[in-house]
Amino acid sequence: MSFWENFWNIFWWFLCVYAFIAFLYALFAIIGDIFRDHELNGWLKAIWIVFLAFVPFLSVLVYLIARGKGMVERAGERARKDQEASDAYIRQVATASPTEEIAKAKALLDSGTISPDEFEKIKSSALV
Repeated sequence: MSFWENFWNIFWWFLCVYAFIAFLYALFAIIGDIFRDHELNGWLKAIWIVFLAFVPFLSVLVYLIARGKGMVERAGERARKDQEASDAYIRQVATASPTEEIAKAKALLDSGTISPDEFEKIKSSALV
């Protein structure tokens, strides 16, 4: 065997493996989307799963053509909700406790940086 015969055999093997992995990714993304979609009732979900099990390649193509736009919208909505939840958690964890804020304000009041009125304003906003 020459080098080029081996090269093209290896190239073809890598191409087939890539196509198979891409197909599996699309298949699992579609299965996840089917179960995440609240508009489909249980029977339609079951029908899609049966078609994906027995005619997988054709079912993947039909699903992507028929429901691809909704799939993208649901994925975007999910990403937006996850980002909002992450931001809310970070804000909750990153903010100082009211006791710490009042202690910092008291230190500023004692050093003369803020007035008593400003201290009371900070104290009332921290306790809310």
